[in-house]
Amino acid sequence: MWRCALPLLRYPTVDELGVRAAELVARRPVDARLRRIGASRAGSPLWLLSIGHGSRHVLVVAGPHANEPVGGATALNLAERALADSRLTEGADATWNLLLCLDPDGSRRNEGWLGGPYTLGHYFRNFFRPGFLEQPEWLPDGAAAAALPETRALLEVQDELRPFLQCSLHGVDIGGGFVELTRDLPGLAQRLAHTATRLGIPRELGAYDALYWPPLGPAVYRIPAPRRGDAVEAITEAAVESTWFHPQRHGTVTAIVEAPMWGAAAVADGSPPIDRDAVLRGVSRTLRHDARLLEGILARIRPRLSTVPDTTSVLAAVGDYLLVCPDLADTWDPDTEDGRGRPLPPLSAAHLAALRIAGRRLALRTAGLLHRLARDTGDDAAGVLPELDRLIDARCDEYDNGCGARWISVGRQVEYQTRVVLSVFELAGRYARVRSRSGEPGWGAEAAVPMHRE
Repeated sequence: MWRCALPLLRYPTVDELGVRAAELVARRPVDARLRRIGASRAGSPLWLLSIGHGSRHVLVVAGPHANEPVGGATALNLAERALADSRLTEGADATWNLLLCLDPDGSRRNEGWLGGPYTLGHYFRNFFRPGFLEQPEWLPDGAAAAALPETRALLEVQDELRPFLQCSLHGVDIGGGFVELTRDLPGLAQRLAHTATRLGIPRELGAYDALYWPPLGPAVYRIPAPRRGDAVEAITEAAVESTWFHPQRHGTVTAIVEAPMWGAAAVADGSPPIDRDAVLRGVSRTLRHDARLLEGILARIRPRLSTVPDTTSVLAAVGDYLLVCPDLADTWDPDTEDGRGRPLPPLSAAHLAALRIAGRRLALRTAGLLHRLARDTGDDAAGVLPELDRLIDARCDEYDNGCGARWISVGRQVEYQTRVVLSVFELAGRYARVRSRSGEPGWGAEAAVPMHRE
C-alpha cells in the first residue's frame, strides 16, 4: 500500500503552491520558514520553503520546466514528510530547502491543462515550454553570464546553502521514471526498481535524454561533465553547462528525478531490438514529414501574429523545435549516416521505444504551440487549426494504441518522486559521511579542478 501525504487529484497551480506553503508555516512556525529568494521575469516571487534546523542542507528545485508540474506537489509532500519524521531533519542534522517553482511564468501558461481532463490531446493543445535560452536551469555561457533572474536566484541560493544534495524535480510526459546523477550513488538502482514496482511505474531503461550517457544501473544515468554544445545536443542530452553542476564546488551531488505522467511499458523492455534499422527509418521519416507540415503551418500563421501580444516566447520555442527536427532525423536514420555525426550507441528495444516517443513528442509540442498561436489570432483566418487537430489526434492515438500510454494519477506520480528523493537523500548522506570519516577529499575538492570543454 502507498499513501501520498497530501491528497491529490490534480496538480496545484503556482499560486496554490505558495498558499499551501504559507499555511504549512502558519501551522508549524518553529520548524518551517518561507522566504522569497528572488522574482521571475514577470515579477512573480520565487518561494523557498525550509524545514528543520540542521547544519547539512538539501536543496530541492521544483518546476524547472514549465510543463512539468509534478515537482511542486512533490516539494510540498516532502515538506510534510520532513515535518512528520524527525529522522529526516534532526536525526540527519539536515535542513530541507524546497524551491516551490523555478519557472512560475512558464508554469502559469500551462494552466489550461493543469486541472484536467488528463488526456494527451488536452495536454498538447494547451502545452507551453519556453525555448532553450529561456529555461532557467540552463547555463549556456556560464554562471557569470546568467541572463535570467530565475537562474541567478538559483545560483545564489546554491552558493548560500552549499547543499550536500540537490534534487531537481522533472516530469516525463510519456515514458517511464529514471534518475540522472552527477555522482554515482551505489544502491540507488535497486531502490528505484523497488519503488517503481510497488507503485506500478515503468522504468525508462533507454532514456532519450541520456542516450549518450553512461548507465550507473537500470534507469540510473551519470551526467557527463559540462561542455559547450549546439542546440541539437541541448535537446537530445542536455550536455551543457547547467545549474546541476554549479554547486559541485561545494561538495554537492545533484540528482535529476524524472517522474512520468503517462506511463509506457515499452520503455522498460531492455531486450535486443527485432529490427533496429527499420524502426529508426520509420521514426526519422515520420519526424521529417511532421516537421515539413509544421514549417508550412508556421509560415501561414506568422503574418497574422503582428497584432497578437506576447508571442515571442512561443515563437522561440517553435523555432528551436523546428531547428533540431531535421538534424535529429538525420542522426537517427541509418541511411543518412555520413561518418561526420555522432554515431548512435548500441540500442535496446527500450531505446527504440524512447526514440519513437521522442520523435512524436517533438512534433506534438510544436503542433501544440502552433495551436496556441492560431487560437490567439482569434478567428484562425489562416485555416490551420483543422490540420493541427488532425496531426495532434493522430500522434496521440499512436501514443495510446502504439505505445500503450496510460495516465498515472497525480498522487501516484508524487509518491513515486517523493520516495526516490528520499532514497537519494539517504544514500547521498551516507556516502558523504563515509568519505568524510575516511579522510578522502570531498566532492567539492574534486570538482574544483577546471572542467575540460570539448
